[in-house]
Amino acid sequence: MNTRELILTMLMELDMGKEYSHIMIRNVLDKYNYIDGRDKAFIKRVTEGTIEWKLRIDYILNAYSKTPVRKMKPLIRSLLRMSVYQIVWMDSVPDSAVCNEAVKLAQAHKFHNLKGFVNGVLRTIAREKDHIVYPDSSDKTRYFSVMYSMPEWIVKMWQKEYDDTTLETMLSTLIEGNPVTIRMDETLPQDETEQCIRNMQKNGIIVNRHPYLPYAYTVENTEGIGNIPEFVEGKFTVQDVSSMLVMQTAGIKEGNRILDVCAAPGGKAVHAACKLKGTGHVLARDLSEYKTELIEENIDRFGYENIDIQVWDATVLDESLIGTADVVIADLPCSGLGIMGRKSDIKYRVTEESLVSLVPLQKKILETVWQYVKPNGTLMYSTCTIHRAENEAMVEWITKNLPLELVSLEDYLPEELYSETTKRGYIQLLPGVHKTDGFFIAKFRKKQD
Repeated sequence: MNTRELILTMLMELDMGKEYSHIMIRNVLDKYNYIDGRDKAFIKRVTEGTIEWKLRIDYILNAYSKTPVRKMKPLIRSLLRMSVYQIVWMDSVPDSAVCNEAVKLAQAHKFHNLKGFVNGVLRTIAREKDHIVYPDSSDKTRYFSVMYSMPEWIVKMWQKEYDDTTLETMLSTLIEGNPVTIRMDETLPQDETEQCIRNMQKNGIIVNRHPYLPYAYTVENTEGIGNIPEFVEGKFTVQDVSSMLVMQTAGIKEGNRILDVCAAPGGKAVHAACKLKGTGHVLARDLSEYKTELIEENIDRFGYENIDIQVWDATVLDESLIGTADVVIADLPCSGLGIMGRKSDIKYRVTEESLVSLVPLQKKILETVWQYVKPNGTLMYSTCTIHRAENEAMVEWITKNLPLELVSLEDYLPEELYSETTKRGYIQLLPGVHKTDGFFIAKFRKKQD
């Protein structure tokens, strides 16, 4: 198995938008599960790193190549990108080996006439890597875009909303990524929780309590976490704290009826069922069989009997459910800008036009699903993005157009998250500023008829 050949193939397919990187990497590593662990780690790191740093890599290539990146042959472009990542970001790989392997791959793919070009560009970069001249920080937009590999239009959008220090903190965290977090089953006795943590530690996983929630933990060295018996038995699940906070602030009580209208992959629905402690009922819906299958896969481990799953278009009113839900969870389709630290190719796929098109869809769903809430019941609105039109502006639209009023979040949040907005009923979580992904949560009460 030629690991670099495999990486090259993956990068070319990803460059054509055939799949999201985290899904492709997982599927490829599952397919080649028999290969050495070090090779798996190399494949994962180089593929992820090349995607994460693509804009900065292209800046470097354009500085040292006579042929601009956009005019390169697709295979040569992907080959040079993965090679530059190894040269600039991976000290453990000899530069000479990177150059030699790149030339071999170019020849293997019949680009004999370009092997000299590949070799020359890479050896120059290897020689000059400590002297690369990056954009001056006086041009903040260009500087942030190149240094943190973020499209300029996203940087400009956030510059209108955040100061430079906050923005740089966000960009730095998104490129470096937050630690993985897990949610322990809140109903577990303390001794079982402690035993679960000890078993993870025996498997080389580093476990630490998260400061926001008593059942949340950060974990490192998570390879193989899915094989731990307690994971298989549903005693814990991988979930970001920002997502946990949706159910934490919903104020779920035993016996409640919960409706999750866009539930895939099911993390919040499962969390809601956990909080019900075997009482009440959760109905988890999503648009397609593919998505509901994801929900089913997620809940199978937990053995909850108070969850049902249905295929349903959230924009279509189900008259049988009008006024029946104590809590409606509306975690709606969004641009995903808050989770680019985990799904880095989102930033290359999302466009300004797609952001504009999402808002009408969100409004159409909300115009339907608020009707399922009982009088004095709760609607939780959330997105995994950092985009005012999908978040704060949507809160304004909801309060003006629907019979819903904001409710303070502060009875349920840790004090360090308190702010003027949490008193009003919403919070924009920012990567690096908060110890979570970028996420937005708003809590509404349905007014009496």
